[in-house]
Amino acid sequence: MSAQRPSGPFREGDRVQLTGPKGRMHTVTLRAEGELHTHHGVLRHRDLIGLPDGSVVANSSGNEYLALRPLLRDFVMSMPRGAAIVYPKDAAQILTQADIFPGATVVEAGVGSGALSLSLLRAIGPSGRLVSFERRDDFADVARANVETFLGELPETWSVVVGDLQEQLSTEFSAGTVDRVVLDMLAPWECIDAVAEALAPGGVVLCYIATATQLSRVAEYVRGTGLFTEPESSETMVRGWHVEGLAVRPDHRMVAHTGFLITARRLAPGAIPPDVKRRAAKKPSYGDEDVELWTPGAVGDREITDKNLRKRVREAQRAAGGARLAASGDAEAEGTEGADPSA
Repeated sequence: MSAQRPSGPFREGDRVQLTGPKGRMHTVTLRAEGELHTHHGVLRHRDLIGLPDGSVVANSSGNEYLALRPLLRDFVMSMPRGAAIVYPKDAAQILTQADIFPGATVVEAGVGSGALSLSLLRAIGPSGRLVSFERRDDFADVARANVETFLGELPETWSVVVGDLQEQLSTEFSAGTVDRVVLDMLAPWECIDAVAEALAPGGVVLCYIATATQLSRVAEYVRGTGLFTEPESSETMVRGWHVEGLAVRPDHRMVAHTGFLITARRLAPGAIPPDVKRRAAKKPSYGDEDVELWTPGAVGDREITDKNLRKRVREAQRAAGGARLAASGDAEAEGTEGADPSA
């Protein structure tokens, strides 16, 4: 991930976040002949290239824009999406609750648009390994392009496997060699058995799910395997505050429910927790008729149209092309700096 440049002058190919009149934000990829057209005038990209991060520039009408490289949270919220993203507030909790550490071997499914992949890659560092499973080629394309756009390259620590985790996890990893598994999918209980086989004793499985009915089903399935500790569930809500002098109050809007997190740890083979020994095993609290209701529509899954998805793939790949352009500019600059001036 050495190609990532979080500071320094703006270069052609950089992603830049522009904040203009009334706080309106625009995210652009800088091009030598590029322009940002709004109702407030035209801002030429070349007026930004070479300026330091945090500069203020004026457009053709004299309106001023603050230019900053997007933080990870900013990039995630504005990047092209194939599937719904994991919000930054949930990504932060996932890193903590799953205890993602430098050097960890982590499995992710599905990859979606690559939002969580970026956070996981930062957490595992250059010595870790992240393998992301995704059933759809087009979603995988969007994720790869978004990761390359933000990092400036596709890191060697990351690979994307297009296919079903249930079928391919055992071909990618030997039993007991995975440290952490993060499942962001409609029916994560379908993968729990395969995950249990791949996880090392003490390893963590974390599921990110949208609805209370999914939460119940996952918890019951994890308990029923007898292979994990008691699952723990939570959700995270973030409320901003308006602070101006003595006018201090909560914001009128907040980021409330986005999803549930449920975690459990892999037990050693044959281990039975003491609290389970003390109580009689319970039958599942759902029956066959309940299982019939577990369809994508019933749990609120929304399908993106093929036309819209193709558009987002193109947007993501254009942004990745800009990142490659910026990276190649750095390589040329380094070559120039190292050249013999007398040659």
